[in-house]
Amino acid sequence: MENIKVVIWGFGAMGSGMAKMLLKKQGVEIVGVCDKDPNKIDKSMYEVLGADRGDKREVIIKGNEQEVFTEKCADIALLCTDSYVKGAFNKIKYIAEKKINIISTAEEMAYSKAQSPELSEEIDKIAKANGVSVLGTGINPGLIMDLLAVVLTGACEEVESIECERVNSLSPFGPTVMEEQGVGIKAEDFIKRVEDGSLAGHVGFAESIRMITDAIGWKLDGPISQGCKPIISNVYRETPYAKVEAGNVAGVNMVGHGMVNGERKINMIHPQQIEPELEGVSTGDYIRIKGVPDINMAINPEIPGGIGTIAMCVNMIPHVISARAGLKTMLDLPVPRAIMGDMRDLIQL
Repeated sequence: MENIKVVIWGFGAMGSGMAKMLLKKQGVEIVGVCDKDPNKIDKSMYEVLGADRGDKREVIIKGNEQEVFTEKCADIALLCTDSYVKGAFNKIKYIAEKKINIISTAEEMAYSKAQSPELSEEIDKIAKANGVSVLGTGINPGLIMDLLAVVLTGACEEVESIECERVNSLSPFGPTVMEEQGVGIKAEDFIKRVEDGSLAGHVGFAESIRMITDAIGWKLDGPISQGCKPIISNVYRETPYAKVEAGNVAGVNMVGHGMVNGERKINMIHPQQIEPELEGVSTGDYIRIKGVPDINMAINPEIPGGIGTIAMCVNMIPHVISARAGLKTMLDLPVPRAIMGDMRDLIQL
């Protein structure tokens, strides 16, 4: 079998990180990259990554997707450009119609029918018509605050409530995430943006809660409720993609709730900020299931969001290629696992 061929659309922190990981893997090769950054266009992917090309084929980054995507030019595309289904839809349609499977990092794509049922149905139809599979995944949503909780309920006779808490660092992420979280802005601007709807905070609570409830058979009473408050820094903080002066916003403290039969059954707690250690904040991931039996899981420190998202997308490549055509979620595919051997060994067509 030939190497698995991969195209990457979006070469920021996540896309370039996936490229670096793929260069270390067996049985897979990158055959195209698309990005809008003028500082990267028409440059060698290896030059931008600071990586040794060796005997691998040259890959020149293109700014126009039409120069990268031709029919069946790759087995799968890693789409690292958007957070919302609406923003990713046209790109997904374009790629799928080229007969190429897709993994998207868009948070809403992790369980797209939670908020975009009509577009989800359309994506499913397009994927099936073209014989490809589409998956949205990442560290969160995609694993920590949804799939992992679902897996742990497998050891329960009864489940009364589920609480997922993730205390994490935003430092590895790129400018899109920083903009969504309001990192670096003033507190008063944060409040204004929350009120006018231009500041998203964490994207994914609706998707995670719906994934959990659908998986275990709970029916939500209605839309989830959620809120966010700014995390104000007392010190100067800096990452490659953000600078925060003391007194400005370093991140967001998000909460979300899901009601079932008039009772709060799902709780989501998610404070996230850049460089949390500068103020003595310890990161971690926690899942607390009240039921028979009670289950309490703690991971300290957190599973890092940057490498976690990169690894989830790369490690799901063979499972998406092997899947039946259509729109998939993490509930539909084999459990994620590290691939230390040849990636082609996991392909089952």
